[in-house]
Amino acid sequence: MKLKQLIIISMMGAISFVLMFLSFPLPFLPPFLRIDISDLPALVITILFGPLAGIIVELLKGVLYFIFASTAEPIGPIANFLASVIFLYTFYILYKKMNKSFILSGIIATVMLTITMTLLNYFVLLPMYGMIMNLDDIMSNIKTIVAAGIIPFNIVKGLMLTILLYILNIKLIPMLRDRFL
Repeated sequence: MKLKQLIIISMMGAISFVLMFLSFPLPFLPPFLRIDISDLPALVITILFGPLAGIIVELLKGVLYFIFASTAEPIGPIANFLASVIFLYTFYILYKKMNKSFILSGIIATVMLTITMTLLNYFVLLPMYGMIMNLDDIMSNIKTIVAAGIIPFNIVKGLMLTILLYILNIKLIPMLRDRFL
């Protein structure tokens, strides 16, 4: 990679880290599920430089968040990283194959994100979180948590990212493409 690309990727990782702090809960979801826009820089970089660059941005964000802001449990940052990578990689593949269709790529990536994170949360992440935090009630309520929390959260987050990325594509992404590619 060129030095300029590495600098841009690093800057976007730092911006993503800061954007993680601008999160908010949705009133109809559990409070531990917080919406943020920290995936947008990684998505922009993915469109400009490819999925590996976007994954590096997500990794930088996750590591910085775990070091400086996270609690002792690693499940939240791991889940955030997995969800982000699933969305951006699916979006990128579809975006390239479907002649740069942001909306359709985003909708299909949202479906993929929702299905994958539902399965991961049901079988792996929530049980691990329950064991680490010694919370037996998670296992007894896992179906409710997934159905009433995880599924709607991922749908809302995926659609929100799709809409915001579409808006950024109007001016920002073409400007960055002209300047750095």
